Amino acid sequence: MPYTLPAAAHSELVIKKSRFIGCVEPVPDRAAARVRVAALRTEHPTASHVCWALMAGGHSAAHDDGEPGGTAGRPMLEVLRHQDLEGVLATVVRYYGGTPLGAGGLVRAYTDSVAQALLTARKVPVIRPTTLRCVVPYALEGWLRRELATHDATLLAAQHGAHVTVTLQLPEPQGPALRARLNEAGQGQVVWLEPDAPAG
Repeated sequence: MPYTLPAAAHSELVIKKSRFIGCVEPVPDRAAARVRVAALRTEHPTASHVCWALMAGGHSAAHDDGEPGGTAGRPMLEVLRHQDLEGVLATVVRYYGGTPLGAGGLVRAYTDSVAQALLTARKVPVIRPTTLRCVVPYALEGWLRRELATHDATLLAAQHGAHVTVTLQLPEPQGPALRARLNEAGQGQVVWLEPDAPAG
C-alpha cells in the first residue's frame, strides 16, 4: 500500500565540513515540485547544489544538480521507492565544505539525508477515491442520501427518469460496504452500472 506525508520533515547532516539540509514533503505533481525546488534555490542562494527526487502521480524524477551523475537524485529516489511513498518530494541542499567526498561518500550523504528526514516523518496511507453508479427506485433515494455520510461518500449526480440513476464518489475501501448496504436495502431492486455507462 502506498503512503504519503501529511507534512514536511527535515534533517541536517555535516560530513567533512559539507552541510546537507534534507527535506521530505507532500507535493501533488511535478509542477509543484519544480516550484518548491525554485523556492529552495532562492532561500539558499550560496548553496553548491539543490538536488531532488520525486514520486508523484505514478511518475518519478531525480536531479543531481551538478553532482556527479547518479550520486544524488537517484539514491534519494531509491529511498522514496523503498518506503513506498507517493506524492512526496525529497530535496537536499548542499553547502560544500571544501573536502571532496567521492562518489560513494556522496551517495551515502544524500541517501542518509533523506532517510534521516523520513525517520521523523509521519506516514499516512494513500486513500484513492472510487466512483459507483447505480439505479435505485424513488422510494430508496432519501434513504441513500442519508446513508452517504456513514461511508464518507459524496453524491456527484442524480438523474431522475423512471428510476433514479445516482453517481457516488467515496474512499475505495468504503465501496464494498456501501454496495452491500444498498443491495440489502434495495431487496434486489438496485441495478449497478459501470461508472461511465450512459444512464438508462
